[in-house]
Amino acid sequence: MDFGIFTFGELSRNGQTGLAQSPHQRLEEIIGLAKLADQAGLSFLGLGEHHRHDFALSAPEMVLAAVARETVNLRLSTAVTVLSTQDPVRLFEQFATLDLVSGGRAEIIAGRGAFIESYPLFGYDTADYDALFDEKLRMLLEPAGQRNPGLAGHLDPDRPRHGHCAPAPAGKASRLGGGGRDAGEFCTCGTPGPAAVCCTAVRTRKVPPPGGAVPAHRGRGRA
Repeated sequence: MDFGIFTFGELSRNGQTGLAQSPHQRLEEIIGLAKLADQAGLSFLGLGEHHRHDFALSAPEMVLAAVARETVNLRLSTAVTVLSTQDPVRLFEQFATLDLVSGGRAEIIAGRGAFIESYPLFGYDTADYDALFDEKLRMLLEPAGQRNPGLAGHLDPDRPRHGHCAPAPAGKASRLGGGGRDAGEFCTCGTPGPAAVCCTAVRTRKVPPPGGAVPAHRGRGRA
């Protein structure tokens, strides 16, 4: 059994003064918390992506890179990456780099976002809430050495994709968890290439899209 911690990096308010933490204070606190967790034998740290003034973690992969230099054993993950509004090719490269920096401890938990502020921020329509996630998850799960212009997608800006992703991650396989929907159909085992992804479970909890409810199915997936 594994134990870990996760945070969205919320800027808490002082109970006496009512003043909120600064983003600098909160990030220093998270790095210090990660060091203590590593020393205590916990196995996982997850940082959640939010693009709001009351949260400090708009770029969790940057903070995870800082944590990587201060820890030895913690698995370093997002919780979650809002994949629907990310460039999946660039995301792969960022986490492959984090995997190298951390000695093979990087993970991604990908979701659609219960908070939707990233959609207008990056020019996406919440009407494509499900379709964006489906399309970008397929792109992220493609082996890095086989990416090609045909994977540009229909909902992403029209940018042809050529070449290969670099660098390759440290491990034999990238680790990917699903956060936000049933991801089993996208997971493959034994895929060739440095970014081979193998999901050990197929069902993740479904998060209701804006304005609608979706039945929940509990479980988890990690590669």
